[in-house]
Amino acid sequence: MKKLTILMLAALLFVGAGCKDYLEEDTTGLLYGANVLATQDGLESALTGAYKGLAWQWNMGFIHPSANAATLGSDDVTTHPASNKADWREFDQFNVSTTNQRSNAVYNGCYKAIQGANNVINNFQNTTGDKATIDIIVGEAYFIRAFSYYWLTRFWGNIPLVLAGEYSPDLLTVGKTEPAKIYELIVADLKIAEVNLPDSKRDPGRPNKGSAKAFLADVYLTMAGWPLKQTDKYDLAAAKAKEVIDNKAAYGFQLLPTFAAVFANDESTTGTAEAVFQLNGFTGGDGTGNSTYGLTTMPGEEGGWDDMYAELYFFRDFPAGPRKDATFRTEFGVGATKIPWQNSLTKHPYYKKWYIKGDLVTYQASLPSVMMRYAHVLTIYAEAKARGTGGPDQAAYDALNAVRLRGWATGTKALSPADGMTAARFADEVVQERAWEFACERTRWFDLIRLEKVEEANAKKSPDDLQPIKPITKANYWFPLPYSDTSLNPNLN
Repeated sequence: MKKLTILMLAALLFVGAGCKDYLEEDTTGLLYGANVLATQDGLESALTGAYKGLAWQWNMGFIHPSANAATLGSDDVTTHPASNKADWREFDQFNVSTTNQRSNAVYNGCYKAIQGANNVINNFQNTTGDKATIDIIVGEAYFIRAFSYYWLTRFWGNIPLVLAGEYSPDLLTVGKTEPAKIYELIVADLKIAEVNLPDSKRDPGRPNKGSAKAFLADVYLTMAGWPLKQTDKYDLAAAKAKEVIDNKAAYGFQLLPTFAAVFANDESTTGTAEAVFQLNGFTGGDGTGNSTYGLTTMPGEEGGWDDMYAELYFFRDFPAGPRKDATFRTEFGVGATKIPWQNSLTKHPYYKKWYIKGDLVTYQASLPSVMMRYAHVLTIYAEAKARGTGGPDQAAYDALNAVRLRGWATGTKALSPADGMTAARFADEVVQERAWEFACERTRWFDLIRLEKVEEANAKKSPDDLQPIKPITKANYWFPLPYSDTSLNPNLN
C-alpha cells in the first residue's frame, strides 16, 4: 500500500490509500468546460464518468460488497469474528473508524458520480445535438446525483453539498449541510429526472421514468422517518409508488413468478424485469466485474472469504417456503461431500443470493448490482398507505400479499382488511416482510434507521453473533466523515 494525493474528483479533494492498481488517475468523467461539453458526445462522456463512480470494482460504488459491509449494523447479516475482517466488524460492532475502506469506497464513488453529473447539469444548455437525446442524458444525470446524495446522507447524515463540476480552491473549505437541505435537492433532482427520462430504459443499467418515480417514493418514505420525521411525506410516498404500480407495464417492471428466478444469477442474461434500477458488472473489462457475487459470500470450506453470512436468529425466524430455500445455503463443501451449516467453521448459514449460477468459485461476475426491485415499490406503497391518511386500502393489502405469497409456503393465507389489523400493525407487517424479502440486499439497515429500531434489533441478536461493543445511541446511526476529507478541511469536523 502507498500513500497518494491526487485530485480524485473535480468536486472535492480526497487523500486516500490505494493499491497499485488504483494509482493511475482515471480521467473518465473529469471532462468539463464549454468546449468539451458543447457536443452531445462530450456530454455523454461526462455522464459515462458519473456512472463509473458508482461501478468501479473494489475502489468505488456498488459493484463490490462495500455497501453491504456498511449495513452490517442491521440484524440480517454478520461477519467473521476474527480472520481479516476488521473493517467489516466495525459496522456490526458499531465502532466505525474514519479510515474504514468499505464505507469510504461508497463515499468516494458517490462523490465521483456527483462530479460527473454536475458537469452534465451545469453545461447541457450549451450542448448541440439531438434535443430528445440530450434531455435523456440530463435526466440520467439528475437521477445519478439524487441517487448518490441519497446514499450519502443516509450513511453520513451531515455531508458536503457540492454543485460544482469543476475544481476551485473554495471546495477545500466547504462545510457540512444538514439532511433536510440534502433531501430538498434529492427531491428536486428526481422530479426533473421523472420528467426527462423515457418510459423505456436505454439499456438495463440505466434509469427510466419509473426508476425516478420509484426512488422518489422511497425518498419520501425515508423523509417521513428519522431524522426528518416529516410524516406528511407518507401520503406522497404512497401516491408516487402507486404511479409506478399502475404503469408497471409501460416501465417494463414486474414481480417475477418465483423468488428463485430473481436470483438465478445467470451471467448470460442482463438482469430481470424486477430490477427498477441496476448497476451492471462485466468481467471482460478493467475493474468492471461485480465482486458482490462469489467468494465474498462463500464459506471457507468452499474456498470462500467468509465476508458476510446470515445472523442466526434472523435465519431461525425466517418463514419457511421457496423464498427461504432460495435465500440461504445450509450445506457446504466441494464435490459430493457436504456438511450442514451447524458443523461448518463459522457455524452459520450463508446467503445464496450472491452465488453465481453453477456455484462458480470466483470473486467476480458479469451480473448487476440491483439497487431497487419492483417488490420494494410494492412494499413502499403498502407501508406508506398504512402510515398515511386513511390507513391501508385493499390495494395496500394486495401489494403486500403479492410479495408475501410468492415467498411463503404454499397455502399461506392472504392478509385481508377483514382480519381486523390496525393500520400500525399492518405497517409493521410490511416492514417485517421487507426484512425477509430483501435480506442481505442493503435494505434492512435503512428501515431500522428511519424507524429508530436499531437498538431494539441489536438487543435481540443471538449471543453467538457479533455484539455492539458499547451501547448504541443515535450518534451510531451515521458514520464519521472520512479522515481523507476532514484532515484537509477543518470545516468538515
